[in-house]
Amino acid sequence: MIIWAVAATLVCIALSLGIVMILRQIREICRRLSFIRIHRTNMRLTADTPFPAMNRLIDEINAFLEEAAEENIGIERESRGLKDSLTGISHDIRTPLTSLSGYFQLLTREESPEERERYCTIIKARIDSLESMLEELFTYTKLQNSDYRIEMDSVNFTRCVIDTMLAFYGQFAVKNMQPEVSIEEEAAYIYGNPEAVRRILQNILKNALVHGIGELSVSLRTKENKVVFQCANRCEAPEEIDVEEVFSRFYKADPARRDTSTGLGLTIAAELARRMKGELTADLRKDIFTVRAAFPLFAAGRSI
Repeated sequence: MIIWAVAATLVCIALSLGIVMILRQIREICRRLSFIRIHRTNMRLTADTPFPAMNRLIDEINAFLEEAAEENIGIERESRGLKDSLTGISHDIRTPLTSLSGYFQLLTREESPEERERYCTIIKARIDSLESMLEELFTYTKLQNSDYRIEMDSVNFTRCVIDTMLAFYGQFAVKNMQPEVSIEEEAAYIYGNPEAVRRILQNILKNALVHGIGELSVSLRTKENKVVFQCANRCEAPEEIDVEEVFSRFYKADPARRDTSTGLGLTIAAELARRMKGELTADLRKDIFTVRAAFPLFAAGRSI
């Protein structure tokens, strides 16, 4: 009996010491976590207990702290980028507004009908530019909402391409661009939204108009159960283009054209394509910049 009593006493003492050590370690963990949270340091917890489970817990906490630190770095970097982009957008909007104010004052003081008409033309162009920029910002904001849905149905992709090309004919002529167009005769259909498809095509062509010079080629092909629209244009300063960033929000290869673009055109096009199970890609070879929009082929017909 005495032996059993001594053994039981020793076990109780050992358990008590173990509990004391665990409680002490827990208090130390809480103290260090509080310090890390308040001071946002890179300090990590250390394990100095003989309990494997406690050491495992400390390792898991350190792994969580590492992941949280990396996420915070990413969030801060993105936040800085967004602030810089919003500053640029504010400048983009303010510039045509200032110009509008100046031309409006000139218009009110001008007596010559020819000059008044010229000022009205300039003012209208500035208003159109502002409307386009605000529409891009509005569309981009909508697409950031995960609850935003696009109504899908069978879409004659070939017809959308032809209609969009015709709508841009006047703008091509103004820039003295004669696009080479190659479109298969058989109509290609995709499962998507006609307005979204036209918006994608418009943004791709607008990007070519703004940043392209001279040569422009457009093609539409079906290959391996996909319909592929391709727009290739020659660019003046290919060294300024970062192909890895062209679909990023607010990206602009040419800052000098800030008053005509928000840098959201290709971003919006890529997101719309993604929501219709499509994909936008880009490449740059020498001075030829190419954007491709590929979608799963839904059906094909004989008439366009």
